[in-house]
Amino acid sequence: MKYCSTCGAQVRRAIPPGDTIPRFVCRNCGTIHYENPKIVVGCLPEWEDCILLCRRAIAPRVGCWTFPAGFMENDESTEEGAIRETWEEAQTRVSLMSLYAVFSLLSVNQVYLIFRGKMIHPTFGASAESSEVRLFREHEIPWEELAFPVIRETLTCYYHDRRTGQFPLHVGTIGDHRPPVA
Repeated sequence: MKYCSTCGAQVRRAIPPGDTIPRFVCRNCGTIHYENPKIVVGCLPEWEDCILLCRRAIAPRVGCWTFPAGFMENDESTEEGAIRETWEEAQTRVSLMSLYAVFSLLSVNQVYLIFRGKMIHPTFGASAESSEVRLFREHEIPWEELAFPVIRETLTCYYHDRRTGQFPLHVGTIGDHRPPVA
């Protein structure tokens, strides 16, 4: 960030009084600009014994497989975002069953909220964001072609839980590459 979104003056990196973290602070009006993690909402669309995955048509990781997920929009709930992303990426409607996983990705400052969703009909299709969409049984999952570690972790948890018949909420951190605190 170079300029204040409030007054247009240059900003500097400083620790504001009463804070402990460097922030962008406006040199002119004093506005503190906070940087916060982005929330990504996603859905594991289920149909019978299959999961619906999308082959990415957009960067990053074009050509790799993922479940529908994307950044939340302002003025929508997490549930609305997961349903919207599922429609945008896979052209299918779902009814959400439960929040399934919350994963922090510290290296990219994102928090994933992943829901289990039941497809209302077994209809789906490609979109501007997905070059291919298809249903996979567990033994068909393209494990070596998954787009991101969070996708692999979620699917690993999901298939373990399917075998046990219990779907607890999973919470964790994926890919924490920060140096250890001394």
